[in-house]
Amino acid sequence: MSPESEVDAAGDQLPGALSASLHAELVHFRRDLHMHPELGNQEFRTTAAIKERLQRAGLKPRVLAVGTGLVCDIGDWDGRTPMLALRADIDGLPIPDTKTECSYRSTVPDRAHACGHDVHTTVVLGAGLVLAELDRQGLLPRPVRLLFQPAEEVLPGGAADAIDCGVLEGVGKILAVHCDPRVDAGKIGLRTGAITSACDRLEIALDGPGGHTARPHLTTDLVTAAARVVTDVPAIVGRRVDTRAGLAVTWGRIESGHAPNVIPQHAELSGTVRCLDLDTWRQAPDVVVAAIDEVANLHGAKSEINYVRGVPPVVNDAEVTGLIRAAMTARRGADSVESTEQSLGGEDFSWYLQQVPGAMARLGVRTPGERTVRDLHQGDFDADESAITVGVELFTAAALLDAAS
Repeated sequence: MSPESEVDAAGDQLPGALSASLHAELVHFRRDLHMHPELGNQEFRTTAAIKERLQRAGLKPRVLAVGTGLVCDIGDWDGRTPMLALRADIDGLPIPDTKTECSYRSTVPDRAHACGHDVHTTVVLGAGLVLAELDRQGLLPRPVRLLFQPAEEVLPGGAADAIDCGVLEGVGKILAVHCDPRVDAGKIGLRTGAITSACDRLEIALDGPGGHTARPHLTTDLVTAAARVVTDVPAIVGRRVDTRAGLAVTWGRIESGHAPNVIPQHAELSGTVRCLDLDTWRQAPDVVVAAIDEVANLHGAKSEINYVRGVPPVVNDAEVTGLIRAAMTARRGADSVESTEQSLGGEDFSWYLQQVPGAMARLGVRTPGERTVRDLHQGDFDADESAITVGVELFTAAALLDAAS
């Protein structure tokens, strides 16, 4: 028998498959969250809903000291054996839900679960309910910690606050999934090493004496200065670090002026700084700030720069990535795992991986055969809800295989 066949055979005997009735309950739970999205550090209703369901299962969840989010341990921890942690992020986004023919679209104006955090939360909740039942049956050899983290979308991310609350005490490994609308439901995308990128925020104010557009030589031509910052800074920073690091400055906002014949005295720009590796992320503030100052000074503008540190890359540990691969293979076969590329998106799960080994998988949420891609952070985002079962069974298998190792 081949190693793959041995894993498949083990999977046939692995407990923790999700029942149809619990799947239906979890779909209802996810849709309720989807209808009531809450922004980072405001997830009070979400926290209460998770807490109530875990308590109903006989568990003892603890709300984090920051006021939202929870941790909940399954099984009795002996104070020595490292636990496996399963992490979900629970916050929504400040964008409108633009889905039309959807009975569970957001009921909150300009708020939406457009990144799949409602799915992540439901998956970890479902895994916890299944693992709690296995623990009652004496089938869970090692305790597992559930972590429902607030404020993932708020730089530098709620993970840092959660860590300060002690959520990693006793944890030896940590796992997470993130919805991926480019992967079919029933599959996961997996990668050893960096799977996301570093992401920081950049806010710039440019100032100088304004004047009449007929006499730009007597002013600081602030609009031109801002335009050159927009075009020149990305090119400059791209030549001051290894190009393989993928350091990218991308602008999302530029504002200046009120009249066509008046050179303004003030301009504002904001955007993001992203890069692929940890070393470049550490260099990025000095490189980017120096480039902005150079361009602004060249045009006689005074620059005020607010460089907001965000998150480092999520770097998947090889051993923990192997655990996820084995768990998914055991449940659904080797064909259910596909390789994935590193994303330029940021994720504060990276902060946990600065403390303990862990890995994040991309959870497929695209209905097989569907051609329309409902991308993340867009108002029409939705997920194939069969992915809930996939995520739950992945996590329960990982907990059992890790405990048996």
